[in-house]
Amino acid sequence: MLKKAGGNWVDGDRFFDREVELEALMERVVDGRHTLLTAQRRMGKTSLVRETLRRLAEKGEFEPLFVDLEDANGVEDAIAEIAAHTLAAQGHWLPIKRAFANFLEQAGDQVEDLEVTELKVKLRAGIDRGNWKERGDALFKALAKHEKPVVLAIDELPILVNRLLKGNDYRITPDRRQEADSFLSWLRKAGQAHRTIRMIVSGSVSLEPILRQAGLSAHANIYSPLELEPWSEKTAVDCLEALAFNYGLDLSLDVRQRMCLKLRCCIPQHVQQFFDYLHEYLRKAGSSVAMPDDVAHVYDTYMLGIRGAIDLDHYRSRLEMVLGRDGCRVAIELLTEAAVNDGVLTDQSIDRYDEYFGSLEDFHGVPVTDVLPVLEHDGYLGRAPDGYRFVSGLIEDWWRARFGAHFTTISDRTVITMR
Repeated sequence: MLKKAGGNWVDGDRFFDREVELEALMERVVDGRHTLLTAQRRMGKTSLVRETLRRLAEKGEFEPLFVDLEDANGVEDAIAEIAAHTLAAQGHWLPIKRAFANFLEQAGDQVEDLEVTELKVKLRAGIDRGNWKERGDALFKALAKHEKPVVLAIDELPILVNRLLKGNDYRITPDRRQEADSFLSWLRKAGQAHRTIRMIVSGSVSLEPILRQAGLSAHANIYSPLELEPWSEKTAVDCLEALAFNYGLDLSLDVRQRMCLKLRCCIPQHVQQFFDYLHEYLRKAGSSVAMPDDVAHVYDTYMLGIRGAIDLDHYRSRLEMVLGRDGCRVAIELLTEAAVNDGVLTDQSIDRYDEYFGSLEDFHGVPVTDVLPVLEHDGYLGRAPDGYRFVSGLIEDWWRARFGAHFTTISDRTVITMR
């Protein structure tokens, strides 16, 4: 019986569909390939990885490890994070214990008695700029000696790389670029040297646009890309039917199709969020039968309301993380221009924005031509005959409600060229 996801990753009985992508990812693991999982936000990347690891562990042919680098502020943190999760999962295994023997002796604790957070703190104390490669090499060599091939899933690697490149001021400097280059070179060499280790890299922001900004795209060549696309309407309708059955609701086919039509792009999290809000609304109304008018009301009041705005702010923060403050400013302008023009950003408008931002003396951000690939890669906009168009109806409506009220389109602005 399918249950609500609640915004968290899911696996086992709560994992819905994605069997094609799951089979493709498991096939890559069996073949010994490293994978870069790409998709826009809320598509279910973490759930796909977690379910893959669960099934691999169930078969007993691989040793799965999952590491989240979202809180890592530097290379040293990343090595400590990976090592801590490895020790927590395999602390009883001799090669791992030997690889970190000096840390354990200094700590005076048994690995089995420590939580991941404690392990990370103790390991981090012994990793610095001068020895992180040595410590990382020791870790990978130990993993390579495991009796089973190791599947190392590294979540939020793009966020770490972005931090390395841009720091707190969102500026790529030569020193920061060198640090990111050094880390990515090491990771690539480690992945090439140890054939019994398979890496799966994913994140809530995309790696390729970040690398492209710094001229480091070659570092992604080690990974075989796997794109996670939105659900088809049929899959979304089936998911809504399964949820309705489990929670005792009557959602007719017409109602479910209307929900998908509102979303336009059936991002799994948005589909389940829509159901959650509809369920909550019906429960308050003392009803178990959803009518077509209920769909419109819940969409306008809940999905586009205060709760929806929280999720929109997260979209904006991720754009700022990748593009920096000035680059995010460009992205917001382009997206709002599209939102107030029936979801379309024309080629003519793009040219005028390029001229507009080039005329601003105080602007030092990412060029329009570099922002557009990020917006397209991350699923905000898609190519259309007349320019670009919003992919998701929900995100388009969110954006219009948040930024469109007092927005002046580029055609109504005075553009002064100062080149």
